[in-house]
Parts: sequence; structure tokens; C-alpha cells
Amino acid sequence: MTDVSQLPRITVIGAGLAGSEAALAAAKLGVAVDLYEMRPTKMTPAHRSGNFAELVCSNSLGGQGDLQAKGLLQSEMRAVGSAVMHSADTARLPAGGALAVEREQFSAQITQAVREHPAITVYGEEVTHLPAGPLVIATGPLTSEALSQELAALTGQEQLAFYDAAAPVIAFESINMDIAFRAGRYEQEADYLNCPFDREQYDSFFAALETARSHTPHDWEKLEFFESCMPIEEIARRGKDTPRFGPMKPRGLTDPRTGRWPYAVAQLRQEDQEGRLWSLVGFQTGLKWGDQQTVVRLIPGLEAAEIVRYGVMHRNTYLNAPQVLSADMQLKMRPGAFVAGVLAGTEGYLESAATGWLAGTNAAQVALGLPTIVPPAESMLGGLTRYLASANPKNYQPMNVNWALVPELPPEINEKTGKPRKLGKREKRPVLYQRGLHAFVDWAKDAGVPVQQPPACQPCRCK
Repeated sequence: MTDVSQLPRITVIGAGLAGSEAALAAAKLGVAVDLYEMRPTKMTPAHRSGNFAELVCSNSLGGQGDLQAKGLLQSEMRAVGSAVMHSADTARLPAGGALAVEREQFSAQITQAVREHPAITVYGEEVTHLPAGPLVIATGPLTSEALSQELAALTGQEQLAFYDAAAPVIAFESINMDIAFRAGRYEQEADYLNCPFDREQYDSFFAALETARSHTPHDWEKLEFFESCMPIEEIARRGKDTPRFGPMKPRGLTDPRTGRWPYAVAQLRQEDQEGRLWSLVGFQTGLKWGDQQTVVRLIPGLEAAEIVRYGVMHRNTYLNAPQVLSADMQLKMRPGAFVAGVLAGTEGYLESAATGWLAGTNAAQVALGLPTIVPPAESMLGGLTRYLASANPKNYQPMNVNWALVPELPPEINEKTGKPRKLGKREKRPVLYQRGLHAFVDWAKDAGVPVQQPPACQPCRCK
């Protein structure tokens, strides 16, 4: 049996999705890990427990399949044995084309995996100064004030901040199923509950939303929302019809009572295994709780809604990644120190876990005296980390994975005309998916990273 005390050591600060993935990835490579998590001794405004990898916003890790950018990143992470993806697959809930999980089961599994790993030592305390040696900083969007100041001093720049918001969660038994109906858009799997509005109902709802009281920031807080997690009240400020063309769009949803698409619709997604809790999709909010209840109960079918968890708004902190990070997630001004997750300028649970895996792997590489590694540009993780290192630093905002992060396919020539033929999304994206997964798996094998067999490829043109 290996004597852990004799192994090279690294430190990981933070046990969210990024930190937990980093710790387990590093331990798998044969290094000892000192993992620091300040919760529950010191809580944040958004967290509720001391469990690791707690989900505080949505319970979805994004769309699945070879048409989705997140689908490629999910497959890349599965290929290298990601703990987050293993837990997500085990704790998954029905959500149509999305990978949604039961929050408590998901978090409990990761917490158990970390705490029971013989090479990981967990310390329940806050870190206020960066320790020496190989290091992963994965303190998340709610990095403590002391560590934020330490990082600001180290990087020589002010950190940026934006606001993130969570959506209300509704008890199923309080939903009027004579009005709400189960359906997916365009007759896809009926994994969502849909609350249909006519025009008069929407007008009343919008008027209440316009006058509802929202979170008022302190003078030192600057409201700077990330576009894909925009609170519903902020969306409404852009115009009366903006919600109807955003999270409340009715396209593809036929109300069985009328046989027509509604004027607008509010959707709910299952939150727990038993289907007793449902969250409002795209309804992240920072409204005061009394006003939230008023607005939510103006949604048809939710007139008697029991809100079991109100939406909350909290401050997210992140670095200006292009100025301070390399593509291997390493701080330019502190060799051997790696940053992962939202703090590194990413947005999304999956992106946090993936950058955590790379940061933990590279911290282990440094501890073992090996060079750091960067995934290929064709892979989604490689595209993301290269973007973090090379984006325009002016007004930088966190980034989700998307197909624009990977190189385009070479043009396909039409045999009859001899001219390039433009591929549609549904034709092109599966090819990008297969090309990226092949490149990622081949790279991981060459880099000496343990690889699991990825899903079987369909015939493709990625070679």
C-alpha cells in the first residue's frame, strides 16, 4: 500500500465542482492533495450546506448529444473519468435534451468520493493567503474577501464582478395541472410542465413584474449580469415582448385546451428524483421574496404556488482571464498556481468541472516534475481554455462553451459546381463533435492521462 506521506503534494482551495474535480483528478495521477473548504464553518450568501459541489443555480449541466457544444464537453469529461460526470449520470433526472440532476444526490456522491479518497486530506477552514508549491485556486464565484484581495495584489489588477441569480422552485402539489400541461417543444419528450398565457394574462403578469421590487446593491457593488443567467426582471426591462421571445417563448408548445400555441408560456423543469419539486426555467431573479410570490402566482397554473425555494441574487467574482492565465490554466505571474471554475472566467457547472480537471491534472504534472498539458484546439475543453488565454481583455465576461470556440471544418467542395458547399448546423455539428472527441481522446492517451472508452463513434469525416 502506498505511503501517502511520501507522495508529492499539491493544494486545492475550494471544494465546489472545480475544486472537487481538481482534487480527484490529481489524486488519480499519484499525488497527495490538501483540500481546503471554508464551508460550513464560513458560509456564502448562496450556499446552503457544507457538501462539496453544491449546485446553487440551475440543476442542469446543459444540453446533451452531438448537436450540442456541452454534449461534446460532457463526452470529453467522461472519457477521462470525470467524477462530476459520473455523479451527474448517476443522479440524472428526466429533462428532455438536457442533463439535469437531483441536487442532493449529486453533491453527496462527490462529497463521499472526495472524503473517502486515501490521498486527499480535507481541511474545513478558510484560506486567506496562497500557500507555496503546486496549487489549484477554485474558490468559485463567491471567493472570500481576504483571498480576493490576495489575488488582486498578486495579479496587479482589480477583479471583475457580475451578478448571478437562481430561479424559484415550486412544490408540484401546488401546481394546477388542469391548466399546466406536460410537453416538450415540437412534440419532443414531455419532460417539462408548461403554463400557458393568453394576452390578457401576460399583460397582468408583465405589469406586476415591472413594478416588483428587486435587490438593491450596496454602493460598492456594480450590477453587471452575465447574459445567459439574466434575471427575468432585467429581461423585462428590455421591452414588453422580450420575455416572449426569450425564456417565455411559446413556439412548438401546443396547449391541449385550445389546440394552439399560447401567447406566452412559463416552463418548469423537474428538480428532484420524485418529481415533487419543479424550478421555473429562465426565471432567475433577484426580486424581494414577497414580490416574487406575487409575480409567480400570476402565472397561469401557479395561482396557489408554494414556493419552497425563492430565487436569490449573489455576487460572482472572476479574474480577467486573458490578462492573467495561460491556456494550461496557470497564473502567468505565479508558476505552479492554477485557477479553475468561475474564478477563471468560465460560466457554467460543466465548464467549472472541466477546467478543474485540467487545473488539477496540471498541478499534479508540476508536482511530479512533468510539463503541463493543454487539450487540442479541436476539443471543446481545448477551445475553451485557449479562449480564456487569448480573448479580448477589454470588458471581458465569463464564457460558456459553444461551437465558435473550435476551428471550423475545411470547406466541402460540391462535385458538380466545384464550389464550396455550406453545411447546415445539423450536418456540421455532429462532424465537429466526432472530430473533437477523437482529438481529445488521442491527445489524452499521448499525454499519459488515464482514458476510459468513449461512446462508440458513428461513421464520420473527422479524420
